[in-house]
Amino acid sequence: MKKDTTAIHTAYPRQDTYNALSMPVYHSVAFEFDDADSMADAFCGRTDMPDYSRVGNPTVTHLEQKVQALTGASAVTAFNSGMAAISAMLFAVARAGGNIVSSRHLFGNTYSMLTSTLGRLGVEARLVDLTDPAAVEAATDAQTCCIFLEIITNPQMEVADVRRLGEIARKAGCPLVADTTMIPFTEFNASTLGIDFEIVSSTKYLSGGATSLGGLIIDYGHWPELTTRIKKEILFNLGAYMTPHAAYMQTVGLETLGVRYRRQAATALEVAKALQHHPAVRKVNYLGLPDNPTHKLAGELYGDTYGAMLTIDLNDAEACRRFINALKLVKRATNLFDNRTLAIHPASTIFGPFTPEQRAGMDVLDTTIRLSMGLEAPEDIIADLSQALDATEQPKSHE
Repeated sequence: MKKDTTAIHTAYPRQDTYNALSMPVYHSVAFEFDDADSMADAFCGRTDMPDYSRVGNPTVTHLEQKVQALTGASAVTAFNSGMAAISAMLFAVARAGGNIVSSRHLFGNTYSMLTSTLGRLGVEARLVDLTDPAAVEAATDAQTCCIFLEIITNPQMEVADVRRLGEIARKAGCPLVADTTMIPFTEFNASTLGIDFEIVSSTKYLSGGATSLGGLIIDYGHWPELTTRIKKEILFNLGAYMTPHAAYMQTVGLETLGVRYRRQAATALEVAKALQHHPAVRKVNYLGLPDNPTHKLAGELYGDTYGAMLTIDLNDAEACRRFINALKLVKRATNLFDNRTLAIHPASTIFGPFTPEQRAGMDVLDTTIRLSMGLEAPEDIIADLSQALDATEQPKSHE
C-alpha cells in the first residue's frame, strides 16, 4: 500500500470488541490478567500484553505501530513531547566522560539540554559547523556518544549533508541521531540516508492542528543495545510516555498528514515567492526557492517538498515588532505546522532567555521573523503578511 493508505489502514494489535473504525482511547492505568504466569510474562516483556499505562498502553501502541509501518523502523517509542523524546534519546546514548558532537544551530531547549543539563553530568557538547565534514570528523573520537543534528535548523534553515555525517558516525563507531521534525517521515527514508535514530516532535505535523503534545523516537535497529536501553530503561525510569488521549489525537492526525503537509509546503513556496518582491523584506529564507544555497541538497535528501516553515528578515528589531503587531489573520503564536499560519520573532521569544552573545553564536538574528504556514488560502495569507509589512515602513509613533 502507498503511505497515505497505510496511515489510515494499519490494523489494530487486537480486534476491537465493537469493531470501532478509530482505535478506542484506553484511559485505563492498569490491566487485569487471567493468572500469575501471564502477569509475569507481561511485566518481563515475554508477551505484548499491556501491564501499566506509564510504559505501555494499547492506544499509544497503535500509534507506534502505524509509524513503524510507515517508516520501516524496527521500533518506535512515543513520548509526551518532542523534548521528552530528545531527552530520552540523549540520556540513552550519553555517558560521563563522553561527548556529543552537534551544532550551535539548534532549537533553544535542545541547545540547553546539551550544554547545561548533560554538561552538569559530565558529558561534553562539541558544537561545530555540521556543514563542514572535516570539522565534524576532527571533533569525533572514541568517546563520542553520537552525532546529533536537526535536518533543517530552526530558525536558521541550515541543511547539512546527512549522508556524509552518517559516514563519519559509522567510522567513529557512534550513532547518527537526527531531529527530523521539519519534514514528515513519510516524505523520505531516514535509514537509507544513514540515520540511526530519528526524533520527531509529533506535536507538529502529526497532531493535525496543534491538538496534542508528543514526541517519537524512530529506531532503525542499527544499535540493538540502545533499542533495549530506550525501551527497558529510559522509558521506565524517566516516566515520559505519551498519554492515551494524545496518541488518539495524533493517530487521527496521521491519517491526514500527507494531504495537509503537501498543501502547507505548496503554500510556503507560494508565500516565499510573493514576499521576495516586497520592499520591506531584506531576505526570504526558504529551501524551496531555487536560488537558496541548499535547495539542491535539500531536494536530494528529503524529496521535492521543502517544509512549511520559512523566515523573512526585516530592517531591524523595531520593524519586526511593528510587523508582528500589525498581523490580523496570521496568529502571533509559537508552534509549527498548525492548521493556522503562525508568526513569531524568535530572538525575543524562544531564544529570549539567552544572552545577546549566545544568540549571536547561534545565528539567531534580531531581524528574523519565523513563519509557519497553515491551511488558509495562500492569497489570504499573502494579503495579511503584505499589509503587516507595509506597516513596518510607517513612521514610529511619538505618543
